[in-house]
Amino acid sequence: MRPTALDVARAAGVSVATVSNALNDTGRASAATRTRVREVAASMGYRPNAAGRTLRTGRTGVLALAVTTFGEQTWNFAEVAYYAQMVAAATSAAHAHGYALTVLPASLDVDGWHAVSADGVVLLDSPEGDPAAEVLRARGIPIAFDGQPHQLGPRDSWVDNDHAATMAKVLGHLREQGARRIALLAQNTSDHYTRDCVAAYRAQVRTPRIALLDSTDPVGRAEAERLLREGADAVYGLLDDSGRGVLAAADALGLRVPDDVLVVTASEDPTYASTSPPISTVSLRPADTITAAVDALAATLAGAPPTVRADLATDLVVRASSTRRPSAGRGGRLRS
Repeated sequence: MRPTALDVARAAGVSVATVSNALNDTGRASAATRTRVREVAASMGYRPNAAGRTLRTGRTGVLALAVTTFGEQTWNFAEVAYYAQMVAAATSAAHAHGYALTVLPASLDVDGWHAVSADGVVLLDSPEGDPAAEVLRARGIPIAFDGQPHQLGPRDSWVDNDHAATMAKVLGHLREQGARRIALLAQNTSDHYTRDCVAAYRAQVRTPRIALLDSTDPVGRAEAERLLREGADAVYGLLDDSGRGVLAAADALGLRVPDDVLVVTASEDPTYASTSPPISTVSLRPADTITAAVDALAATLAGAPPTVRADLATDLVVRASSTRRPSAGRGGRLRS
């Protein structure tokens, strides 16, 4: 028979109220009493009723995670390596703080957000005017953003990579390899990542060459062809599939990678190490970023002030696509 709080109280020589206070960190019981009650409860295999604890404390013991970039559009973000790493790391970080983690669907509408039962929420790639953030703030639920939000509520934290430093790292590498007309492939969205990366690029090049992609060209092949026809000798893609799009565009135009055009893409996809040629990638180190976000959220729930930081490091993994071979030049010929 499953032990009850009354059984624990009798075994520990305390009241049922003291058992509740000791196990929920409430009330005025001494540290010694709390320790004794917890030891007795553990030895008896007692577990508090989750629903009852929620009613008593107002806490669910659950954190939620969601990607809200595209509003209510249905897509399986967990299939993307970047987000898959985030989900795994967020789960571990939540458990380390004593929370369960629930991953919410990208298609959740406003009514769904009103029904979410969680102590705090981590929002990834939140766009401007994100209705999810508005609902959560109205409900008094703390938020931790992956990336600086357009608006910041009183209980909101955010963490981010240093996108200006990352852009400088990529541009510096490409320039060292001889590139002089570096183009940028980005998505036509208002999320923090795109906004900050585009701003950093504009600030660090004399003549910006930017292509903003829409849903009709998700990998960027058509826009990459345009950039290459206009003379770009290197392309940095901000999207997971950008590398393949640029390779396809260069091949269609008879240009060689890396001899005629250098390529770098932001991605956690390990298969870029085996493309022909292998493509240089920027890793945003999603496990580190999401762990920092969950840590910030847990700290807020424990009573600490919200966290704000944009100093998380990234890695540039240099491969053949951005390493110009000796004596190589732009010798390819555009096909008409």
